[in-house]
Amino acid sequence: MKASFVSSALALALFGVSAANAVTVTIGCGSSGGDVQFCQRYAEEWAKKTGNTVKNFSPPTSASEKLALFRQLFAAKSGDIDVIQTDVTWPGTLKDHLVDLNKYAPNAAKEYFPALLANNTVDGKLLALPWYTDAGLLYYRKDLLEKYKEKVPGTWEEFTATAKKIQEAERKAGVADFHGLVFQAKAYEGLTCNAIEWVASHGGGTIVEPDGRISINNPKAIAGLKMAASWVGDIAPRGVLNYEEEDARGVFQNGKALFMRNWPYAYAPSQKADSPIKGKVGVAPLPKAAGAAKGAAALGGWSLAVSKYSKNVDAAADLALYMAGAAIQKDRAINAGFNPTRPEVYKDKEVVATNPFVTSLEEVFVNATPRPATVAGLKYNEVSQAFWDATHEVLSGKAKAEDAVKKLEGKLNQVRRGKW
Repeated sequence: MKASFVSSALALALFGVSAANAVTVTIGCGSSGGDVQFCQRYAEEWAKKTGNTVKNFSPPTSASEKLALFRQLFAAKSGDIDVIQTDVTWPGTLKDHLVDLNKYAPNAAKEYFPALLANNTVDGKLLALPWYTDAGLLYYRKDLLEKYKEKVPGTWEEFTATAKKIQEAERKAGVADFHGLVFQAKAYEGLTCNAIEWVASHGGGTIVEPDGRISINNPKAIAGLKMAASWVGDIAPRGVLNYEEEDARGVFQNGKALFMRNWPYAYAPSQKADSPIKGKVGVAPLPKAAGAAKGAAALGGWSLAVSKYSKNVDAAADLALYMAGAAIQKDRAINAGFNPTRPEVYKDKEVVATNPFVTSLEEVFVNATPRPATVAGLKYNEVSQAFWDATHEVLSGKAKAEDAVKKLEGKLNQVRRGKW
């Protein structure tokens, strides 16, 4: 399960560190090839600079399987892994097993996006350093908006009208299977992300508020869910009820949709040489409801945390700080397309040149909307599943939004059972 990439004896001599004082730190470098490759390279750089040894821990590919494995290791108080990558929804779940990094990163509040730090802070303890971030974005066909003399929509009302107009026009022009919109509506965590954007952008809250209050049963949340339900079978195919990210991307990248909601990763493949829409894609913030103060983009991404059961906490924290530093975040942004978690990196000229759409949307990442994982803690998975199930019932026409949120409110009260 572990592949070692060890610093050399020469490095120990160069930096004046004796083998007797060196320690071994194990880091979970992710599962995808690119992530592992870059992570291992930076970890080896740290090892050479400090004279320590670094080993890679290879976790499962699935986020849910990763979490299950980490919980198993932590339950056994295993010291097999020192630094782990944590999903944005995990801090509340793993809070009892992670080191408070505040003393190691006293200037974190000045260095990282506030929303990410807030997401990673539980009971005043900074449990993870933001590694890279994601947020929901609106993808659109620049060529088709220009063709039909339409602008990038700023409100959901404009969005729906534009999608319907261009869908009808393209179908009349002979593209029978053209759609105005594709998104993620399968009953899974991705639907929680989409739906919290609809609800929050209408001013309807975030399901469970930071103070623990269950807020989902309100008129603005209902309006957001009704709006999305009106899309299914109209500007969006009924097939979206089974779409995950890659399903939506496939339809959009094949030139069969005007708009797509997805994460930043979807831009790079759309610009490959064999992509039918290469050079035709624009990216913008998701719309907001008419009269609402702002739109909403679900917060995603991963962070670096240190296990309480590490035998070398100080060294592990130093490695996490090094990996999450500005220099490495810049390199990852330029060479691997990862979105930085530090505002200063978005102002770097080289980053701007290689990632124009990401850097122009810095505000989206600054104000991304977190899911209620921190407040719900160990009960978050139950909260999210209840929410995505209720939303799926509304989208599929099996339940009215008013009835669904009322039933959901009752379910969440049962999940809470007095406290989160």
